[in-house]
Amino acid sequence: MLTEFLTSLGLTTIETQAVKLSLSVSLNAILWSLPVAILMAWLLARKHFYGKSLLSGLIHLPLVLPPVVIGYLLLVAMGRNGFIGQYLYSWFGFSFAFSWNGAVLAAAVVAFPLVVRAIRLSLESIDMKLEQAAQTLGASAWRVFFTITLPLSLPGILAGVVLGFARSLGEFGATIAFVSNIAGETQTIPLAMYTFIQTPGAEEQAARLCVLAIILSLISLLLSEWLAKKMQKKLGQRDAKD
Repeated sequence: MLTEFLTSLGLTTIETQAVKLSLSVSLNAILWSLPVAILMAWLLARKHFYGKSLLSGLIHLPLVLPPVVIGYLLLVAMGRNGFIGQYLYSWFGFSFAFSWNGAVLAAAVVAFPLVVRAIRLSLESIDMKLEQAAQTLGASAWRVFFTITLPLSLPGILAGVVLGFARSLGEFGATIAFVSNIAGETQTIPLAMYTFIQTPGAEEQAARLCVLAIILSLISLLLSEWLAKKMQKKLGQRDAKD
């Protein structure tokens, strides 16, 4: 259905593949990284431990590093001959480098700080007295987290998911450095645009993908705002009833 819709817009096969791959990579990047992002956000928001500032710095490092540096580091670590990737390949025959899975990993790493930050801010806005009251009534730490902390932090989680998805859609530098630019395998929208820009007479295809990328990113940002406001409204109504 998606292929037919994109074809009806006048997109070529290469453009359609790039759009579908971008959506798939972005969705998988968020789904796989979300549990870790929630854990890291909870640690930063709720716990005090030695090295917390260092952990926070490492998590947010992709925000300030050039994306191509991130891609190079991923290649060194997770490539077929990397200090981690070599074991994945020798033990399981699996490699991130130059594959669709590597594009997912690159997008997840780049978007991870945005997801963590949104969730952390949401967790820090929760009144800890609610959690403490539940614990005094005999609720376990796990029950408090899943029945109080997690529901109240949903606005931040949803905002982080959508922002991370939008950031994943626009990822270029880390992806091309880590998994190259392989049509149908790793060529997402930004990489396809790069190819078209370098190809004489392909300006029209580049322009179409540019417009489509702007539309998808804008929809993601608007959806993030709408979901956050809707969840806050629901939580406010629930608190009023209570």
